[in-house]
Amino acid sequence: MAELRRTEAKNFIQDRPGGYFTPKGIDRQAERHDRGSLAETVKLLGDSVPSPLPRLVTGSPAMTPRFHSTGPETSLYVGDCREILANLPEKGAVDLVFADPPFNWDVPYTGWKDGMPRAEFERFTFDWLDLAIECLAPHGSLWVNVADDLVAEVVMHLKRRKLALMNWCVWHFRFGHNRDSSFILSKSHALWFARDPENTHWNADAVLEPTDRSTLYGDSRTQTKLNGSQGMRVPFDVWYGPFWGRVHSKNSERRPLHQNQLPEVHLERVILSTSRPGDLVLDPFAGSGTTSTVARAWDRRSISCEISDVFAASAWERITEIGMIHQGRSRLSFDQAKKAIQLFKLGQVDEG
Repeated sequence: MAELRRTEAKNFIQDRPGGYFTPKGIDRQAERHDRGSLAETVKLLGDSVPSPLPRLVTGSPAMTPRFHSTGPETSLYVGDCREILANLPEKGAVDLVFADPPFNWDVPYTGWKDGMPRAEFERFTFDWLDLAIECLAPHGSLWVNVADDLVAEVVMHLKRRKLALMNWCVWHFRFGHNRDSSFILSKSHALWFARDPENTHWNADAVLEPTDRSTLYGDSRTQTKLNGSQGMRVPFDVWYGPFWGRVHSKNSERRPLHQNQLPEVHLERVILSTSRPGDLVLDPFAGSGTTSTVARAWDRRSISCEISDVFAASAWERITEIGMIHQGRSRLSFDQAKKAIQLFKLGQVDEG
């Protein structure tokens, strides 16, 4: 019986650098070496396509933002993000990169031809990822929002570039495109990588939310924590709930013209958890301007790139004139958490 109790004992040593339950026997230096060796051993389809970067960046003019504002410093460049990132004056000083790139799903974007051959699209993805990594400070974090059909390649490429996977989060939404050929798509992946897992910005207190033990079960033990976070916990790695749904036509955040738009709370959680006030946030694909809008609301400096003149002008209006609509809504109150649980049990999710 004593032996049985030992084998069933709970493992409390789970809070380890890197986000996941790394076996204790793995040496950190050896792990870093293994990640680096992937560059020589792992070959992906996009590796077979020559990179157009030398041609794109040769003779590129000095980078000047089309739009700029202060309080905090906010810049929006217009053009191909690969050219902009390669020549960015702030290269090596960016604290946080967040990217929601095209998914290559034949979306009729303005200024961009979606639907490349697969190998070319992978090459495009690897190129902008490499340039984004060059922009990061030594403690910097890189977040990528990516769909199912490219997530494996993105993960492997970033690992072979020696970045550490901190969290593989999933953004879940219940407003999906109906189809009967397979299960309905209701998620995308939010990947958090760090240059150095032991030296990166992580602010748990900024994103704490009520724990189910407290709101659902009334467990008094959640009130005995000694660090000031009674009844609270860090969010799970599956993100859903009020204001977390897809930004559809009746959503107050919705911007006209834009094909796709992430909810503000998505960027709020990313920015609050992995950057600090005054930090520099970079978005290679501005789109509707969500990243800089949220960064500006939370006193972060930001740089965005957008290839479309039309989208850039619309995004800048939102960033500087409209601002963030649902600030602070990525964290639920106790009453909101109870309501969200009730709705989820009924198969309903209030998406704001």
